[in-house]
Amino acid sequence: MSVQVEAMPYRHVLDVPAVGSAVRIARETTELVLVECGVGLRHPSVGPALLIVAELVTNAVRHAAAASPMITVTYAHGPGAFAFAVHDRHPCRPALFGALATAPGSGLAMVVEMTMELGGTAVVRADADGRGKAIWITLPL
Repeated sequence: MSVQVEAMPYRHVLDVPAVGSAVRIARETTELVLVECGVGLRHPSVGPALLIVAELVTNAVRHAAAASPMITVTYAHGPGAFAFAVHDRHPCRPALFGALATAPGSGLAMVVEMTMELGGTAVVRADADGRGKAIWITLPL
């Protein structure tokens, strides 16, 4: 997939506290953003996108809440692609593709596997100060 996230106009930014209810809020917001972007909820990428965003937010709540009381979900949409990022201020940057080899069946491995099966991309981007990161997922539409 060759779509650059930077070339997509941002449609929505969601800030939520790093608590359990953030998962439901992020999932529901993802549905709303997809509809706003003209993507029908029956599109084959929608179900996986909802699972992926829920897993990434769950991971941020479980593993980053102490260092990052807020989680940000950023959504972007462009020609033929939908992207979203889950950002927290915990410095640990997971090795996305290492998750497939070292922890098959884990949530992060599932995220990478689903993204790859759909022909999408998954990237971890560190904050400029090195004290946080965003996991960007881009899926074809």
